[in-house]
Amino acid sequence: MAVKIGKRTIELQTKPKIISYGSIVGKLEHEGPIGHEFDKHITDSFFGEKSFEKAESKLQKTAVEIALEKVNLKPCDIDKIFAGDLLNQCIGSSFGLKSFGIPFIGLYGACSTMALSAGLASIFIDSGATEKAIAVTSSHFCSAERQYRFPLNYGSQRTPNAQRTVTGSGAIILSNEGEGPYIDKVTFGEITDYDITDVNNMGAAMAPSACDTLKHFFEDTNTTPEDYDVIYTGDLGSVGTLLLYELMSREGYDLKCRHADCGLLIFDNEGQDVHAGGSGCGCSASVLASFIMHRFESGDFKNILFMSTGALLSPTSSFQGESIPGVSHLINIKI
Repeated sequence: MAVKIGKRTIELQTKPKIISYGSIVGKLEHEGPIGHEFDKHITDSFFGEKSFEKAESKLQKTAVEIALEKVNLKPCDIDKIFAGDLLNQCIGSSFGLKSFGIPFIGLYGACSTMALSAGLASIFIDSGATEKAIAVTSSHFCSAERQYRFPLNYGSQRTPNAQRTVTGSGAIILSNEGEGPYIDKVTFGEITDYDITDVNNMGAAMAPSACDTLKHFFEDTNTTPEDYDVIYTGDLGSVGTLLLYELMSREGYDLKCRHADCGLLIFDNEGQDVHAGGSGCGCSASVLASFIMHRFESGDFKNILFMSTGALLSPTSSFQGESIPGVSHLINIKI
């Protein structure tokens, strides 16, 4: 059974294993620095569907299918699936996964959903309530832009601190038995709000929550950044990363020697027109289910922190002039 450590961290006793993973991304993501790491990519933003939303659902379905195929599992072998996305009422997940016939636990953590779903799936496995579970999420540049900002045909100019929503999906399969990296600890973050109101500046909105979650994890586990191979954040981009360094420095931690951001890994900020980097649920999910897992397989990683960061806004709250709260959830992956 899971054991609480300190104020927020949960240590898992059965060490749920990541036995498989699958990823799929869009054309621009595939053209980025780690494009060769992903299992599949698409060249058509519609992915053969009639809408961008249906395309996102298909991305999520495909990522799950890839992960299942790698270990010769069928949907009926999975006890539960934990999923969410950025679309209203999480229709990317519900429509994408409905054909599998797997008990569905829908989640909304904005861009923090990958760590949220993986953390909850691990706790279910550790409790004995589940033997095998899938954690999956997705995002799509076109569906997110027209929901949160402007219609694509409006042709609006993005500000320099804006990030590009990743078109992609990542899925991992967790099991109470088997081989592979395992989830050792989970820390769920609290909501932070620094009164950021600029919907283009997601990095600044999420960085305070990333700092808060990391600080509590280090205090709970009596560790420092130097104890980990890498500390991955989800999609802070260049603006949020610099702010995170400053906030953590005030707490007495130097992250620069151990930190990497998925939003800065997935795109070439200089060669591709992405401004401050990548964002979206599919950003950290696709990087985890490819680049990071490959490093465990090669033996480069033995102990990392993976933290997805989310901005908890909606079109309604933005139109009403509300600030953008942030939340960040963390999983400690070891081998």
